[in-house]
Parts: sequence; structure tokens; C-alpha cells
Amino acid sequence: MFRFRIQKYVGLLSIIIAAAAGCKSPALTTATENRSTPASYGNNTQDTTNTSMLPWRSFFTDPNLIALIDTALKNNQELMITLQEVEIAKNEIRFKQQPLLPTVGVKGGIGVEKVGRYTSQGAGDATTEIKEGKEMPDPLGDFTIAAYANWEIDIWKKLRNAKKAAITRYLSTVEGRNFVLTNLIAEIANSYYELLALDNQLAIVRQNIELQKNALGIVKIQKEAARVTELAVQKFEAEVLKSQSLEYDLLQKIKETENRINFLLGRFPQPIVREQNNFIGLVPAAVSTGIPSQLLANRPDIKQAELELAAAKLDVKVARAEFFPSLGISAAVGFQAFNPTYLFRFPESLLYSLAGDLAGPLINRNAIKAEFNNATARQLQAMYNYERTIVNAYLEVSNQLSNISNLEKSYDLKSKQVEALTNSISISNDLFKNARADYLEVLLTQRDALESKLELIETKKQQLNAVVNIYRNLGGGWK
Repeated sequence: MFRFRIQKYVGLLSIIIAAAAGCKSPALTTATENRSTPASYGNNTQDTTNTSMLPWRSFFTDPNLIALIDTALKNNQELMITLQEVEIAKNEIRFKQQPLLPTVGVKGGIGVEKVGRYTSQGAGDATTEIKEGKEMPDPLGDFTIAAYANWEIDIWKKLRNAKKAAITRYLSTVEGRNFVLTNLIAEIANSYYELLALDNQLAIVRQNIELQKNALGIVKIQKEAARVTELAVQKFEAEVLKSQSLEYDLLQKIKETENRINFLLGRFPQPIVREQNNFIGLVPAAVSTGIPSQLLANRPDIKQAELELAAAKLDVKVARAEFFPSLGISAAVGFQAFNPTYLFRFPESLLYSLAGDLAGPLINRNAIKAEFNNATARQLQAMYNYERTIVNAYLEVSNQLSNISNLEKSYDLKSKQVEALTNSISISNDLFKNARADYLEVLLTQRDALESKLELIETKKQQLNAVVNIYRNLGGGWK
């Protein structure tokens, strides 16, 4: 540590110390991230039209769903927590700004001092001849009022880089908020479509229960006519009970899905307004994926990882600057006297000072090296996280594109299966009435028809969810 009055040698000495410290400081290494992406998603298209550019109000057309999303944007607690993280990051910028400016303050002090007789000062005062009336007060008072200023000169851009890192992290939290927003919207939409699917499955099960009860009535009549045995009656009754049990399972799932949506909306349980008819007629929206490189600009999580990497690079520069000396300037001006009546006598009570501090680590540098190594390691972590986020984004879009294509083909086949099994129910019932089919054939036909209808609705839900997911994966929803 070196302390001295500012003079013409300060500049020369700072250069000497900086050179000595710089010779022992580690080299600055900057991580170079891989930003490359494939040319396409495997479809060899270069069309840059991208569905993610659509605002969510334009992408979703169901007014009930839009109303739910609006409520969530106002009340969702996770989103509110994220907004506070943004506010914290904004305040961090102000905190990092302060060291760049001089610290100015005003201080006042009152003190008293009684020097011992057998001290160097006390002995000197005793042997000094002082004329009568000119004696020093004993004890000696001390009254001070002064303004002071301290300022660290940012020679190595340490403070400016720290401020830039804070600004970058603030921007990163904004992107984090956008990422929470797009996930929240997608989660509400997926839960809403799941709720519609459950409503329709419940309606189908109830219709099937009525069909099974009618079939049970026919079997009982045939038993009385000795055309079937009690075994057939018990089989049909068991099938009715199974469907009734399934009805309650679906009612529980509906309640849980409603509550999940209410939780996302930040409110206590209440009915979810929705249109329950014509779910099977819903047509998934057409999606344009654009090209993979657009993910870098559209996905909030990629932009967040990129900003975190930029901040980590600045942290390395800040950590390296700790190896170099810091220059500080301090100044003060005010009044000081041993008697308050003399305090504002000018120039006798005037005090002022101006000093420079130049401090740099010379021996104990292990802690600084450790922090520099940590900053370098965090920079590499941020680089790998950025690259991983890009790869993950591409894979998510690729998976959903394949999912949409396969679900479309599966839905067409299941639709034909439902149509065939629905027709077979009437045929099996007619054959059974005419004793040309066994009751087990009727049971199996009804069971297969029910399962196929439930699977068809499930596939429709998966189609709608796949479109929502690819909209989110492309980076849509937060605009």
C-alpha cells in the first residue's frame, strides 16, 4: 500500500506499479461460442415466414382462452416474481453506477483531548514558556465542520465493465421474463385444450353408458326367453359398471385440470368458462417455422443465455483488473477550532486537504487469482449453456414438426377406425337380436368403439397441443 500527496511523480509511479503487476497477471482469455445452426429443419425450405412473429392474440382465436390468458398476465404469481427480479437487476445498475462518481458528503465533529503530563506532548507543553493569558486550554477541545469527497479513478475500466455487466444482466432478466411469459401462455393453452378434450370424453362415456344399459336390457329380455344365460347378463352389467367408474375418473381429471388453470391464473378454484361442443371439429392452426437461424433472435431463452455469456465475459475483465493498482483521490475543506467561537474565523480556522492513494497487490494475490479463475470458469459455463440452449431449441422445433406430421396421419386413421367401429355397433346389435352373433361380440364391439372414440379425442388434443408447443418453441407468445 502506498499513500502520498498528489504530485508530479504520481503518474510515473502508477505506471511502474502497473507494469510490475501486469507482468504477473494472467492472460485474458475470451470464450468463443458456436452460433451456427443447420440451414433448415430437415424440410429443405428457406422460407423465412415465421409463425412466432404473430402476437398471441392473433395466434389464438378462442375468446374464452384469450380471456384466461389475459387474467393470467395480470395475476400469475410466477410472472410477478420474475418482474421483481427485473426490478432487482435494474437497481443493481444504479449500485454499480455509484463507484464511477465521486462520493461527496458533509461531516461535523465535536471532541475533547486531555494529554497526559508524562507524555512527549505533555512534557513539551510543560517546559514551554507561555505568556500569561496565552495558555492552551486544558483539556483541549476540537470542533470541526467540513465537506469531503472521495473518488476512485477508473484507470483499467474495472468499474465501467462492472456497470456494463450489470446492464447486461438486467437485459437478461428481461429476456427471462419473456421466457416465463411464453411458457405461461403455452401452459394455459395446453391445459385449456386438455379440459375441452376431457369434457368431450366425458360426454362420449355417458353416451356409451346409455348404449350399454340398452344392451343390458335386451340381454335380460333374452335371458327370460332362455336365449342367453346369466353369464351374459353379468358380463353386460360389469361393462356398465366399468364405464360408470370411468365417468368418475374423468370428472376428477376435469376438476384437477380446472384447478391447474385457476392456479396459473393466480386465483382460487372457480368454473372455467369454455365451449364444450365441436371439439372434434377444431382445426389446428397452420404453422410456418422459418429457418433455424431465426431462433437466435426469437427465442427468449437463447437471448437470455447470450446476454449471460456477455456479462460473464465482462466479469473476467473486472476480475483481471483487480491485479492492477487502483488510484483514489480524496479531498476535504471546512473549518476546525478548539473553541466554537473561533470556528468560522477565516482564514485562521480554515482546513483543507487533497491526497491521492495508489494501492496495488504485491504479495498476497491468491484470493485475486482464485476469483479470476472462477470468473473464467463461469465464462466457459455460460458459453456451454448458450450452445446447449441453441441445440435444445432446434431439437424442440424438429421434434414438434415430426409430431405434427405423424399426428395428422394418425388422426386420419383413427377417424376411419371410429367410423368403422361405430357402424359395427349397429350391425352387432342386429345380429345379436337375431341370434346370429354371440353376446361377447357385442361387448367387444362396444368396448372397442368406446376406446377408439376416446383415443380420437386424445389425438385431437395432442394435435392442438403440438401446434401450441411449436409456437412456443419458435419463440412466439411473448410479443
